[in-house]
Amino acid sequence: MAAVPTLALPSTPTAPSRTFKPNSAKPPWMPTPQLLSQHPTLHHLLSCTSMSHLHQIHAQTITSGAFRDNFVASRILSFAALSPDGSLPYARLVFSRIPKPDAFVANVLIRAYASGSDPLEALHFYTHVLESPVVDFPDVHTFPLLLKVCSRVPSLPFGKMVHAQVFKLGWDSTASVQNFLVYMYASCGLVESARLAFDGISELNDASVNMMLDGYLKCGHFDDARKMFDEINDRDVLSWSVMINGYVQDSCFKEGLDLFHEMLKENKEPNESVLVNVLSACAHLGAVEQGMWVEGYVRKKDICLSVRIGTALVDMYLKCGCVEKAFEVFNMMKDKNSTTCSAMISGLAINGCAKDALKLFSQMEMNGIVPNEVTFVGVLNACSHSGLVDEGVNYFNSMKKLYGVRPNVHHYCCLVDLYGRAGLLDEAEDVIEKMPMKANSAIWGALLNSCRIHKDAILGERIGKKLLELEPTNSGRYALLSNIYAVNGRWEDVAALRRLMKERGVNKTPGSSFIDLKGAVHEFIAGDNYHPQRGEIYAMLDEMRRKLTMVGYRPRTDQILIDMDEEDKSTALFHHSEKLAVAFGLIHSDPGTTIRITKNLRVCIDCHLVMKLLSKIYHREIIVRDRCRFHHFKDATCSCMDYW
Repeated sequence: MAAVPTLALPSTPTAPSRTFKPNSAKPPWMPTPQLLSQHPTLHHLLSCTSMSHLHQIHAQTITSGAFRDNFVASRILSFAALSPDGSLPYARLVFSRIPKPDAFVANVLIRAYASGSDPLEALHFYTHVLESPVVDFPDVHTFPLLLKVCSRVPSLPFGKMVHAQVFKLGWDSTASVQNFLVYMYASCGLVESARLAFDGISELNDASVNMMLDGYLKCGHFDDARKMFDEINDRDVLSWSVMINGYVQDSCFKEGLDLFHEMLKENKEPNESVLVNVLSACAHLGAVEQGMWVEGYVRKKDICLSVRIGTALVDMYLKCGCVEKAFEVFNMMKDKNSTTCSAMISGLAINGCAKDALKLFSQMEMNGIVPNEVTFVGVLNACSHSGLVDEGVNYFNSMKKLYGVRPNVHHYCCLVDLYGRAGLLDEAEDVIEKMPMKANSAIWGALLNSCRIHKDAILGERIGKKLLELEPTNSGRYALLSNIYAVNGRWEDVAALRRLMKERGVNKTPGSSFIDLKGAVHEFIAGDNYHPQRGEIYAMLDEMRRKLTMVGYRPRTDQILIDMDEEDKSTALFHHSEKLAVAFGLIHSDPGTTIRITKNLRVCIDCHLVMKLLSKIYHREIIVRDRCRFHHFKDATCSCMDYW
């Protein structure tokens, strides 16, 4: 049992308190005092919150003649293009009516397209403007926007064309353009080209260094990024943010938390992005104590509980099995959006709180928050994990009809899982045959799992072989099919699968479990024997086994996929990683406290039974998060009601 190096909770730094204001910058459509004095009509823009209001302001600027002033026209266009309450098509129409548009107003539209759902529209608009008489276009502010588009797509051919134009027009030595060249090449996976662009920057600044750091991280060059980061003399908050976010977004959660602790030791105050990513790391590791510390830090520093931070807290608590804490944060948030509600619904679903999830969906509608694709994935999962087949089918059918949300492959996967878990395997297969897109491996995997649950060896073998063709290197697919063979005593087929795995170089993913105790995260591997406290842990395992036997426990040896004698199977079962983690938790936590475990694979039937019994024997709540959902064990029952 290998122990992950501990992640000790840092002490709260003594940095000065401030209120976080993520949107404190002045919106670009706000008129300057000088412009207001010349054109009083624009005073209305200060309180404009809708397109209908903007239409009236626009009409007044036309009738008064003020619209002929490009500064006035640019403010009308900016609101339509960049405001959350605006309309990009209307902004394009405004642009076409400006008598003599200049580079500024053209760049406003490019900026809006670059940040929109289809950033390539910015490049189409750029080529259109090149063919029209726009004054002083393009200018030095145009190309960073275009390079940002090429980074978002990402598109190396377009990026190279923009780079060529930059060089041709002589702006290749401009700092902002050089920085975005670094960003563009890194986003397209060319870290060497990004480094060449970086080395060519005449006057390096913080933005240049942070772009290169981000470039290394995007391309997976973590050692190069860390070396550059360590060489920075005076690291600003953005540099810390780039590094922490890069680690977390590449699933290096422990490294991200370690760096966050270093940041606090240097009395650097984290920005919103850092806090959100740190909470994400806590969520993935099941490190609830560290997540609670972050919430305490937010409160102590009087940091605004924005939608992003609030949503991250809700998500963290739900992924650590703390449903009540998640509700506490959710109810405290002044502003919520569809992302917040979707996180809450999805989290409640995997915690076995289907009724609460569906109730929240109804409240969401009443509060005028429009559900999106992610929301319905959560709703369908809630129905699937609770056996609410009719309700789930009704929600699926209502998606497009009532809400205008077209079901995608994820929703069809939920529908297949909904039918399959309920034992309606024919209906599940019928969904796959009739769905409008080709079924992916996730959908076939959901059906294969249902075959395992309901012991349908014939269908399971057919689906399993199809999956091995689609994903020949996915060890989980072999394990599921092997399980189906083993349950039916087909040991020769089990052996054949193992030989096939060996021939293809596929290694079985070892079961591992994490436990968060007193601010430290410990990992246990199934059957490992290297933990420094292995003597105490195995003594506790023996005690657990004796007490379990006294209450009638019999090992579920059918869960062992190797042909061996019953005693060896029983021993192997009792060395599963979650049992080792529970033993460690019983040794090192106070009586009566909750034990929280995160497992990388699906919990097996035997471990599920053991956790139920142990919760009553030791009078503990045991919360296990496996690959699919949460199991809250208390008084010999589980929140999943044995339906998982």
